[in-house]
Amino acid sequence: MANPPAVDCELIGIREARRWQDELSDLVTDPEELIQLLQLDPAQLPWAQRASDKFALRVSRPFIRRMRKADPNDPLLLQVLPGAAELEVVPGFSADPLQEAEANPLPGVVHKYHGRLLFITAGQCAVNCRYCFRREFPYGDNHLNRQQWFAALDYVRARSELREVILSGGDPLVLNDRQLGWLAGELAQIPHLNKLRIHSRVPIVAPSRITDEMLSWFSHSRLKPVLVLHCNHANEIDSEVRAGLARLRGAGVTLLNQSVLLRGVNDNISAMENLSEALFDAGVLPYYVHQLDKVNGAAHFEVCDEEALAIIEELRHRLPGYLVPKLVREVPGAFSKSPVESGNNK
Repeated sequence: MANPPAVDCELIGIREARRWQDELSDLVTDPEELIQLLQLDPAQLPWAQRASDKFALRVSRPFIRRMRKADPNDPLLLQVLPGAAELEVVPGFSADPLQEAEANPLPGVVHKYHGRLLFITAGQCAVNCRYCFRREFPYGDNHLNRQQWFAALDYVRARSELREVILSGGDPLVLNDRQLGWLAGELAQIPHLNKLRIHSRVPIVAPSRITDEMLSWFSHSRLKPVLVLHCNHANEIDSEVRAGLARLRGAGVTLLNQSVLLRGVNDNISAMENLSEALFDAGVLPYYVHQLDKVNGAAHFEVCDEEALAIIEELRHRLPGYLVPKLVREVPGAFSKSPVESGNNK
C-alpha cells in the first residue's frame, strides 16, 4: 500500500494566513454595495452615506452572508448599517462616555482596574459596530512604534500587582501573528502576570482567523489564555464559527462572551435565550450583557434598565444559572463593571 502524501504544515499555514488576510482586506466599506448585496431599499442610501462619513462602514463578507436579504430589520444588519438616527444629537451622549482619556497613562495603555490593564493593540476592527463606545477614540494617538511598546511593557513590569493583560482595540486579531506572537512572548516573560486575555469580534465575523499559528502563540504560552468574544445574536453563529471556536477550545482556551443589549437587535427574551443556548452549544459561556455606553450616534439602541432587568429575570426562570449573563454597565471611575440592579438604575 502506498504511503499517504506528506502534509506540508508550512503550506497549510500560508494558505490559512492568506485566507483570513484576504477576508479582512476585502471588507464592505461602501453603503451602496451593502444595500445592493442585501437587496435593500436604495432610499436609505443618502442617510447611510452621511452617517458613514462620520463613522465609517466596515463589515466582513462572511458576516454579511448570515444576514437575511431584503430585510431591513435583520438583527445583524442593524448592528452595522449606518443610518439617519446616528446623526441626531442626544443629551447625555458624548464622544468619550467612559472617560478613558483619564485612564490612558501611556500611549496604548488603558489602566482602569486593579490587577489588570488593557493594551490598545490595533486601531481598527473587522466590523464597525454602530454602537461602539470607542467610535471616537483617538487611535492615532495610541498607535505604537517599537519604542512605545517597550515603554508599555516597562509600565507592566513596574506594577507587580498586575496579574492579567487584556489585548483590545479596535480588534487585536486584525494584526498578524508575528506581531501578536512577539507581544505575547514579551508578556510571558513578566513573572507577576498569569493570564493573557483577548477581547475580539473577529472569530465571529471572520472565523478563518483562527489558524494554527494563532493558536500556537496564544495557547502555548506560560500565560493562561482567555478569549472574550463579542456576539449579540444567535444568528451570528454559523457552522464555520462553531468550527473555529472548537479549535480554540481544543487548544485549551477559555471562551467567554459579552454582548450589548441593543434596541431592535436582542432586546427580548427569545433573542437572549437563543443567544445563550447557541453560545453554550458552541462551547462559550455567557459572561456579561452590557447596558449601552452612551456614545454619540448610538442613542437609538438604548434599552432602559427596567426592560433590561425584566429580560434577565425571565432568563433566570428559563435557563440554568451558568447560562444567564451578568447585566452590567461601565461607570467612569468605578473599580469594576457595575451590576445593574433594581432600585440602582442610572
